[in-house]
Amino acid sequence: MQILERIEDQIHATGLPLVGITLAAVPCPDTPVILTLHWHGFIKEKLADIEEAETVSYTPIPSSALQLNERWRDLVAVDRAAMEAAWELGAWDVARAERPGCMRPGAAATEALECLQAFGSFPFGINGNQVVVSDAPDADDLVQLAAGRGYLMWMFRPVKGGIWAEYAEDATLTPDGRRNPPCPHSPIPPTCEGKRKTVYRFGIPAHPQLDS
Repeated sequence: MQILERIEDQIHATGLPLVGITLAAVPCPDTPVILTLHWHGFIKEKLADIEEAETVSYTPIPSSALQLNERWRDLVAVDRAAMEAAWELGAWDVARAERPGCMRPGAAATEALECLQAFGSFPFGINGNQVVVSDAPDADDLVQLAAGRGYLMWMFRPVKGGIWAEYAEDATLTPDGRRNPPCPHSPIPPTCEGKRKTVYRFGIPAHPQLDS
């Protein structure tokens, strides 16, 4: 899957730094995967559309949700693609969350909102502003599948193209905040049974603390 390529295309197109990246998929082969890019930046709201006008407020730039339509047969393939993207972009780690369907008896109400958020479908904005700009025509269908079948979500914070470069005390990174492929870690197959979290740790402290 070309997750890394899509992320880099968006970074080059917007010129904005990233705070984080999430990827969401349902456990059904060949279904679309939703990639959401969370940007750092603000839109200046002015009293008039002229250069010298005073800025009266700052609105956070909405996240971008993109639909990836590449075919896949096994969730391990999606897992590996997420790991490769995170590895090359210098992320400290990748956290994979396995979530059950929110339509099951006894599910907390917050689980439905988390499911919507995972697939870039926010039911409301914040202060009248969009939270996500979505280019995902099948998102509603994916949410319906996820509500019944459960879903998986991957989360990581890139150093390359992100805001974390000055905080990245990581001995595995090149000077520009990347790592050379391929990712040396092997995927752990998901079980898709209830709630489960798996963290792939990539980073190594550049200045490890000495034992006293």
